[in-house]
Amino acid sequence: MKNLILCGFMGCGKSTIGRRLSKMTEMPFVDLDRYIEEKAGLTVKEIFEKYGENKFRELETEACRELSEKSGYIIAAGGGTLTFQKNIDILKETGRIIYINVSYEMLCERLKRDTRRPLLQVENRNEVIKELLKKRAPIYEGAASIHIDGNFTSNRVAEIILGVL
Repeated sequence: MKNLILCGFMGCGKSTIGRRLSKMTEMPFVDLDRYIEEKAGLTVKEIFEKYGENKFRELETEACRELSEKSGYIIAAGGGTLTFQKNIDILKETGRIIYINVSYEMLCERLKRDTRRPLLQVENRNEVIKELLKKRAPIYEGAASIHIDGNFTSNRVAEIILGVL
């Protein structure tokens, strides 16, 4: 059975939806960022602070390789994971990529109090969201074979995904 890789911008609900899908399908769920944190013994924020984004991206690619060797998993990719073609190629080997598309306005609302994501710890958070979304949305669209409207509750989005599958 192929893996299901959930992709989309930070705050689109990949992890929450992934956990719901896992309960509905009994497929194991892995959050890529949590997987990296467990292996590194550091949070994503700490990895960024101590070693920089490049080191985090190396760990991310390594995690993609490891998880692509498994089958029948639901994997929530980090918001930046699929901005690297090598990660797309690795994950597509054994998985179907599902893009959860959420509007800019909803993302701003969901992320307004975020303190975990290093890229959002700036004063002009909404501007950063807008710029990153403009760059990343076309990448997600191109990488995914399934596109889902994520502007609903996580339960509803999980039901939509199951319906499409």
